[in-house]
Amino acid sequence: MAPPLSWFLLITLVCRTLLVTGSNVFKEDREVYIVYMGDLPKAVDISISSFHTNMLQEVVGSDASKYLVRSYMRSFNGFVAKLTKDEMKRLSGMKGIVSVFPNEKMQLHTTRSWDFMGFPLKANGTTTESDIIVGILDTGIWPESESFSDKGFGPPPSKWKGTCKTSANFTCNNKIIGARYYRSTGSIPEGESESARDALGHGTHTASTAAGGIVPDASLLGIGLGTARGGVPSARIAVYKICWSDGCNFADILAAFDDAIADGVDIISISVGGAFPRDYFDDPIAIGSFHSMMNGILTSNSAGNSGPHIRSISNFSPWSLSVAASTIDRKFLTKLVLGNNETYEDSISKNTFTMEDMHQIIYAGDAPNKTGGFSANESRFCADYSLDKSLVAGKIVFCDKSNRGGAALAAEAAGSITPDDGKKGASFAFPIPTSCLDASDASKILQYMKSDSKPAAKIEKTITVKEESAPIVASFSSRGPNPYSYDLLSPDITAPGVQILAAWTEGSTLTGVPGDKRVAKYNIISGTSMSCPHAAGAAAYVKSLHPKWSPAAIKSALMTTATPMNPKTNTDLELSFGAGHLNPVKAANPGLVYDAGEADYIKFMCGEGYRAEHLKLITGDNTTCTTNGTVWDLNVPSFTLSLDWLGKPVTRTYTRTVTNVGSAVSTYKAKLTAMAGLTVKVEPTVLTFKSLGDQKNFTLTATAGGDKRLSGSLVWDDGVFQVRTPIVAYAF
Repeated sequence: MAPPLSWFLLITLVCRTLLVTGSNVFKEDREVYIVYMGDLPKAVDISISSFHTNMLQEVVGSDASKYLVRSYMRSFNGFVAKLTKDEMKRLSGMKGIVSVFPNEKMQLHTTRSWDFMGFPLKANGTTTESDIIVGILDTGIWPESESFSDKGFGPPPSKWKGTCKTSANFTCNNKIIGARYYRSTGSIPEGESESARDALGHGTHTASTAAGGIVPDASLLGIGLGTARGGVPSARIAVYKICWSDGCNFADILAAFDDAIADGVDIISISVGGAFPRDYFDDPIAIGSFHSMMNGILTSNSAGNSGPHIRSISNFSPWSLSVAASTIDRKFLTKLVLGNNETYEDSISKNTFTMEDMHQIIYAGDAPNKTGGFSANESRFCADYSLDKSLVAGKIVFCDKSNRGGAALAAEAAGSITPDDGKKGASFAFPIPTSCLDASDASKILQYMKSDSKPAAKIEKTITVKEESAPIVASFSSRGPNPYSYDLLSPDITAPGVQILAAWTEGSTLTGVPGDKRVAKYNIISGTSMSCPHAAGAAAYVKSLHPKWSPAAIKSALMTTATPMNPKTNTDLELSFGAGHLNPVKAANPGLVYDAGEADYIKFMCGEGYRAEHLKLITGDNTTCTTNGTVWDLNVPSFTLSLDWLGKPVTRTYTRTVTNVGSAVSTYKAKLTAMAGLTVKVEPTVLTFKSLGDQKNFTLTATAGGDKRLSGSLVWDDGVFQVRTPIVAYAF
């Protein structure tokens, strides 16, 4: 008997529903992944992109070209593809694959700073500096800024193999010699253009810090007046726009590394990081910087802004330079004067306005925009549109939470007072006069408001003052140690990163808050994003003097000549500042260097447990792990001792090799210092060199126990050069 028609219709409906639902689930499950395959193959019969398509076809079928997003084929091997989780797992197990990981997003992590480091303008201008190309991986650049003028520049150096992606609103010159932009997924965010032009300001700031030209009378609308310059003002800049207002895609970061290496840059600066640490070869910056190292390029990267928590660092690969942020001997203060003549100061807000008269203070919780549906519980935090204009206009509004100032501006407030929410060392501009106070001072302001029937205040324009205690590592600067290799020091060094003035975009207003019409050519901001290009500029300076030095030699020169930091004001010791504070002048002539290359890092990774078959792919040769290295033998200019949390004494012996780059004939004697509880000895205690390039080995043995952080140093001293290497012990 045939089934009733109603059953046939029901089955048809269910099948159609399943087909539609199944196809939607399939689409939702398909995400973008990065497939990393190591070094470029030495020889293939077909193009690399076709090779990638064929490999992908084994997993996804005949639609492979549809799901292939990008191929990496200029400096290393890999591709980006849209995969289901099952396809990702199958691809991960295929021969020739090092790692497969999701295309997540990373986030963006000067007139006085170079002088503070003892790097005067006269130190620049080497004859080879104009041949140095600094690659900036960031939010793009504002090419019209005076910091990037090409006046006096000749054509790009002959080694340059890059390009300038011009558009209707962007062109290069002989200072900015290259520009590319990347957007692997999604549409271009509103307010930004499909070009290397910077709409956010961050990339313009970092580029001018590293290699901006000399610009007198630069300031943030009158604040911080002075001569702005980069570390290598005569160097060229190549721009790689990897970040947009919604973040920085992993796939785009790797694409920029792929191009920058092949284009011929000398130094790479990338002030970007993830929310948490990742394995070396699941991290696009660690992967990109490894291939940079293989090609003789040092990568300077920001340590991160997640301090002061221990093990919060996000960039820590031993083949790159990880940079913490610290203060300089200048800070900016904004003064709040109350009606009772009491005054309070903050160093966070950058107030470019002049307020002549006292204004009444009103508590934001007493002025909710009820017609807009807001209550006092919302208005007290100065949420957008939450304030009643009729009550707030012309007054200074006190908010219970830090905010961008949009609500107060919309309500036509004369100014605002907000707590700083613990943002020590940060630097912000606001659309109206603003005072950012710590919790204690904010509480006192509230008490004053309650005790006076007509509380009033005036917020003065920000002034510049001397900071005597500098340098101090910023509270926000991420701390080490290396979260994957416990006995490696991270960060490597610290550099100016607090309240740094540098070039800015004119493509948006100073704050980006609706209603703020100010446009600034220079801006003052803070972060390890600012310290990173300082180190990149110093590395470029050393590279201009020693063009044949390896990335490890340049890194060593920066670290062994760094200025020691005060342990009383930097209590996290080397876990916060690495080898010390950047000193570019001394780095130019370090005396000895701790050199290392691809083979050293591969040996280290063998000891860390990486598979030989993957390391072969990474290097593109017949690498084996027959002799595994240890973390204690990697030739880095630091000694790190991780202790048992039970407090038992631990002893480690480290082997190091130093290369003579100072005086041809020289004798160095070892000088050891150590805190109580840390015992250190070195063998031999004297190193004699007979020529430049001569190498000598030594061992250092360190013993410590307990749960305290302990610090020391080894200095090789020949009477001319003092080659200092930090020693740190810590419990985890």
